[in-house]
Amino acid sequence: MARLNMVVVFLTVMVMAAAMQMQSTDAQKTHYVGGSTGWIIPTSTSAYTTWAASQTFTVGDTLVFNFTTGAHTAAQVKKAAYDACTTTNPIAVWTTGPSSVKLTSTGPHYYICTIPSHCNPLGQKVTINVVSAAATSPASAPSPTVTSSTGAPTPDISSIPSADAPGSTSTPGSAEAPGKSARSSASFVATALPFTFLSIAIMALFN
Repeated sequence: MARLNMVVVFLTVMVMAAAMQMQSTDAQKTHYVGGSTGWIIPTSTSAYTTWAASQTFTVGDTLVFNFTTGAHTAAQVKKAAYDACTTTNPIAVWTTGPSSVKLTSTGPHYYICTIPSHCNPLGQKVTINVVSAAATSPASAPSPTVTSSTGAPTPDISSIPSADAPGSTSTPGSAEAPGKSARSSASFVATALPFTFLSIAIMALFN
C-alpha cells in the first residue's frame, strides 16, 4: 500500500509540472516586427503603427527585428527620443540582424532605427504596449449544452469551429512566424512526459 501511495503522489506531481510547463510555453509568443516584411523602411509612415495595433504583447513575449546587418539597426529609446527620432543615449541598441528582444516589463516600449533619416522622415519606428500575462488570460466559460429527448444534457458541438474552417487567417509576425514549431515541440514533450512516467510506474508496481 505504501508503494502504491508513492506511485500516486509521484504521478500527481508529474502531471501538475507538465500542465504548468504547457501553460507557460503556450502563453509566450514571438512577434516578428512588421510581420513578413520585417524591420525595413516602411512603405507608409503608419505601417508599424498598424502592425502593432494588430498584436497583443505580453510580458515574456519576444520581439524579433528582422533586418540586414549594416542596412538597419534597432534601438530602444525613451518617449521623448522616439517622438524626436533622437539617436543619442538610447536604452539599448541592436546592430546585428535579426535581433531578438525579450519583453520583461509592462507599459509602452519605443523602438527606432538609428540610421540617419530612417526614423525621420521615413517612419522606421514602432511603439508597443506590453501587458501582464494575467491581463490576457481568457476567462473560463461553461460549455453550451442542449437537452436530448431522453432528458440527458448533451454537448452542443455546432459552435465549435473547425481547425480547417475556410476564411481563417493568420496574423503575420505572431503565432505563424518561425519559432512556432519549437513551442509546439515543447508542448508535445510536456504532454507526453506524464504518460511515460505512468508506464514506468505501472511496470514497477507489478514487478
